[in-house]
Amino acid sequence: MTPAGRALRGITWDQPRGYAALAELERLDAAADTRYGAMPAPLTWERQPLSGFESRPIADLARRYDILVIDHPGLGAARAALRPLDELFSPAELAGWAAAAVGPSFGSYRYTGHQWALPLDAATQVCAVRPDLMGGRPPPATWHEVASLAGEIPVVLVLGGPHALLMTLAICAAQGAPPVAEAGDGSPAGGFAEDAAARDAVLTALDLLTGVCAHIDAGLAASSPVDVLEAMVAEDTVACCPLVYGYVTYSEPGRRPHRLAASGAPAWPPGGRPGSVLGGTGVAVSCRVAGGDIGTARAHLRRLLAEPVQAGLVPQAGGQAALCAAWESDAVNAACSDFYRQTRATLDQAWVRPRFPGWTAFQDQGSAIVREGVGDRTAPKEILRALQAAFRARCLAPLTGT
Repeated sequence: MTPAGRALRGITWDQPRGYAALAELERLDAAADTRYGAMPAPLTWERQPLSGFESRPIADLARRYDILVIDHPGLGAARAALRPLDELFSPAELAGWAAAAVGPSFGSYRYTGHQWALPLDAATQVCAVRPDLMGGRPPPATWHEVASLAGEIPVVLVLGGPHALLMTLAICAAQGAPPVAEAGDGSPAGGFAEDAAARDAVLTALDLLTGVCAHIDAGLAASSPVDVLEAMVAEDTVACCPLVYGYVTYSEPGRRPHRLAASGAPAWPPGGRPGSVLGGTGVAVSCRVAGGDIGTARAHLRRLLAEPVQAGLVPQAGGQAALCAAWESDAVNAACSDFYRQTRATLDQAWVRPRFPGWTAFQDQGSAIVREGVGDRTAPKEILRALQAAFRARCLAPLTGT
């Protein structure tokens, strides 16, 4: 329990998009600057690497921190360590945030009948290109165009960390057949790619990725989204990344040596939707917050979701707000070459990953299976069998005790 009046401790991820706006609020509080509201007690933020944010158990962090910036797929294993926010905020207040949030961001933190976090940052996989290296070509609108483009200009994929699997899932979502689903009680709704449509979608995605991988820089592809984007703006070696989690600052003129143009994720013809897997972050409250500190935590979350912060401070600091007010703002879009408007349709249709226990471990293991498989040109059916076995071990076996 945090003693009354003591500064709360927060944990976020170590990239300017994850900490810059929070650090500015912390600085303003220390200077007694109340332009974004006065806080009853300070909130001190610490940071963890992006790799930890993507895979470190939320429950471990909740033992040491009061306010947590989290990723929604880890909720299933973390519920006992977090305070349900429907116990801290009224239904009307939660409904207001739900209506104001962009895409499925708010709903991604609702699990087993409770709201476990509020959307702080909104992101999904989009297409990023260097216009000056595209040779007059438009960004690829479909995955068939991606496959063709890879033989003509320098293309890169993002396969590091969990992203090889997430790219596979995005291509399946574009085909309208995600291979995994969550039941109403929050448990897995069956295995991985059990029905014919899902199996075909996975095999098609793996076959396509294997073909594209024959044309890319494998070393760069094995890195993180930020590393790929940094390479694209700093060097003249990659013209197009067809699917990468969007970072608005790479579309801001003058911030880096070169500007990237963001557009919607590739679709699957005919008439398919953009294939993308929701990212972003939410802000949650640890169970270690109790007594009078609950009011302090509540005040901090209200300020973080307030429109002046979301549509003003967050974009100015290089963040990606989770409220529609920022995504629809003329001023915000003018500062980033319409990044928000160009990618909004993709975000609105993004597929939400499962939240059940075991998913994040499977996400990491499954990505390694895909990364090695497509790199070695392993038969898609063999890669699929390995994914199904990993899913059974990580997500289904704990339910059956086997």
